[in-house]
Amino acid sequence: MTAEPVDQLAVALDATERVILAVRDDQWDAPSPCTDWKVHDVVNHLVAGNNAFARILRGDPPAPASLPPASGPEFVSAYRASGAALLGAFREPGVLQQVVTVPIGAVPGIVALHLRVTEALVHGWDVARAIGHPAPFPDDLAEQELAFSRAKLGDLPPGRSPFAPPQPVAADAPAIDRLVALLGRSVAQAAPTG
Repeated sequence: MTAEPVDQLAVALDATERVILAVRDDQWDAPSPCTDWKVHDVVNHLVAGNNAFARILRGDPPAPASLPPASGPEFVSAYRASGAALLGAFREPGVLQQVVTVPIGAVPGIVALHLRVTEALVHGWDVARAIGHPAPFPDDLAEQELAFSRAKLGDLPPGRSPFAPPQPVAADAPAIDRLVALLGRSVAQAAPTG
């Protein structure tokens, strides 16, 4: 990858936005590959995570919990706004070098950025799988985040893994499928219909 790290995050956020834009009104309640989460839960999780990381990077106090948007267009606008806030925070001078405390602990800003890229890719895949839509994620970006995730999984505190155990996947599967399988998704199961 030759793009600047923040530009890579923008690519991941945009790819996931394209998937979210493909969600039909009758699919927001469709089950997703995230156990017990529907499509709207996955998108709300992305919005909340983007906003939380933006606040952390800016040094702001945590925001109070808010209710998820009530309809598809509101999900889309909330996702766009959270992505813009996140990109703006990561583009501040020095933020990639500073140490920030995120849910997995204290990490350099560049690691926090990789966490958000991975989150956008994986949860974008979750939404795509839930609605039966192609996952439009660049192979080189997914490959990069696969290598990052492999290297960082061992750094998680004991008992703090937010992922299911890695799942089997073909060695020649697309990079996005290998990434999601590493983080506990089954790529072999049929996509849910909804």
